[in-house]
Amino acid sequence: MMLGEQYNHSEKKYIDVYAIFHADGSLNPVSIIWDDGRKFEIDMVKDVRRAASLKAGGCGMRYTCMVQGKQVNLFLEETRWFIEMPKSKSDSKVG
Repeated sequence: MMLGEQYNHSEKKYIDVYAIFHADGSLNPVSIIWDDGRKFEIDMVKDVRRAASLKAGGCGMRYTCMVQGKQVNLFLEETRWFIEMPKSKSDSKVG
């Protein structure tokens, strides 16, 4: 495997996130908002840890969340939130 090859199938999708900062300093994401305005409530945050996105590259705080019965890895990279999205076939390089 060539350096960087593991990132070929996913990309970062930066999204809007509603989150709550608690008095104790903890941060809890509540919902994500898609580009088209659709809002998805986060049903549960299962885990929070510093981690790298092995699919899309980058690192930060990874929030492993349940959204509509599906597990979603939500990353806070400095001051921006992103999720890992499959690259569209038109984005893939040929050859």
